[in-house]
Amino acid sequence: MSQRKIGVTELVLRDGHQSLLATRMALEDMVEACEDIDKAGYWSVECWGGATYDSCIRFLNEDPWVRLRTFRELMPNTQLQMLLRGQNLLGYRHYEDEVVDRFVQKSAENGMDVFRVFDALNDPRNLERAMKSVVATGKHAQGTICYTISPVHTVEGYVKLAGRLLDMGAQSIAFKDMAALLQPQPAYDIIRGIKETYGEDTQINVHCHSTTGVTLVTLQKAIEAGADVVDTSISSLSLGPGHNPTESFVAMLEGTAFTTDLDQDRLIGIRDHFAKIRPKYKEFESATLVDTDIFASQIPGGMLSNMESQLKAQGAGDRTKEVMDMVPIVKADAGHPPLVTPSSQIVGTQAVFNVLMGPYKRMTAEFTDLMLGYYGESLGERNPDVIKIAEEQSNKPVITDRPANHLPPEWDQLVAETAKLEGNDGTEEDVLTYAMFPNVAPAFFATRDEGPKSVAKTEAQLKAEAEGQAGASTGPISYKVSLGGREHSVKVEPA
Repeated sequence: MSQRKIGVTELVLRDGHQSLLATRMALEDMVEACEDIDKAGYWSVECWGGATYDSCIRFLNEDPWVRLRTFRELMPNTQLQMLLRGQNLLGYRHYEDEVVDRFVQKSAENGMDVFRVFDALNDPRNLERAMKSVVATGKHAQGTICYTISPVHTVEGYVKLAGRLLDMGAQSIAFKDMAALLQPQPAYDIIRGIKETYGEDTQINVHCHSTTGVTLVTLQKAIEAGADVVDTSISSLSLGPGHNPTESFVAMLEGTAFTTDLDQDRLIGIRDHFAKIRPKYKEFESATLVDTDIFASQIPGGMLSNMESQLKAQGAGDRTKEVMDMVPIVKADAGHPPLVTPSSQIVGTQAVFNVLMGPYKRMTAEFTDLMLGYYGESLGERNPDVIKIAEEQSNKPVITDRPANHLPPEWDQLVAETAKLEGNDGTEEDVLTYAMFPNVAPAFFATRDEGPKSVAKTEAQLKAEAEGQAGASTGPISYKVSLGGREHSVKVEPA
């Protein structure tokens, strides 16, 4: 039986630990696995972008550009992949076109190969410049569609959006399911639709989280529909709000018309490495295992925990249910945007405000910008009454063209401001770090020479904790046992 080869993108160096360990993994805990990853036979390894850049400078005193160059050196045979938020790059606002161009160029120079470019609203105008920049560097531009479910999102709509991205120069289409909402049949229908409309040679990569428990089956159906590459994370850092396990995916294809050709011995090496590393980050672990409520609420786990912390800070921790009921209302008023960074935070925070203060009595600056078009166009129609309130509260007009058209040139000013910061090294990379995170970069530059500062527990700390737990259980253990309606205390000596 001839088998079709399915490419695999390994996520453990980026989204794997971002989803399960709050993006806290230090570079020193990844380098030993890089040789096995490089020789396992992956289509690509996602190792940069997303929230890792922010975490490097905010928590780890680590230069993200050094991380990228290190991965390039340690994995010479593998395509390195990053997640790029279109016109937002890796920050939380739109950047002017020259900044976008320079960021993409520097990322390519430092070793990046595959740029997965997405926009929270699926507005192609917010992808256009970044995609064009990637094509200009000669690297792989992957146009990305964020999946969500709403009355206005259809199979035909997703197929049409794929066509717009291909027209922009996308060399592949990534279908990104960040909330584990993508069920097997819709995945089949959408991927089949893209292949039949634009040709069987249109490369489609599928990215699913595992939070709802259905998406390993989704990957199987996606492949049957013609998907070419899927994203997985090594089993020792998988499942929950993370991703489907790489080894499980490989095993699933045994005896079928599909194969990955991944090196099993290398996978075992990668698995064992991260099994050893994971306990060091236990305090950052997500508690979620399976959450099927997401099918109804469409609230990703990270968004839910963010809203809960906001409510607790306001002394309103008992009102989570009200906020969860408010989220779909706010989402509909905003035109049903997919809930992914930054739209998930914007919608979630406004839902909290609505519950605590009354509907739209006070809007966040970000939510007014979302309603007025400054983040781009939503697929659904935005509520005109809420738009009017946003105009009144912000004194800003509605815009309908590409948001970045309203941004003045900013590169020269960013260069000048960075030059004044203690510890800056005079490179464009440092200017870009400051551009992304102007409130965090100055402190990072000032302490960078002190070197990376891991937040993981050391081997000695883990050993002491284990010994402490063992010591605590050396005495007799007390149990309460109920027999015939009477309660008895029983002490049992450990064996």
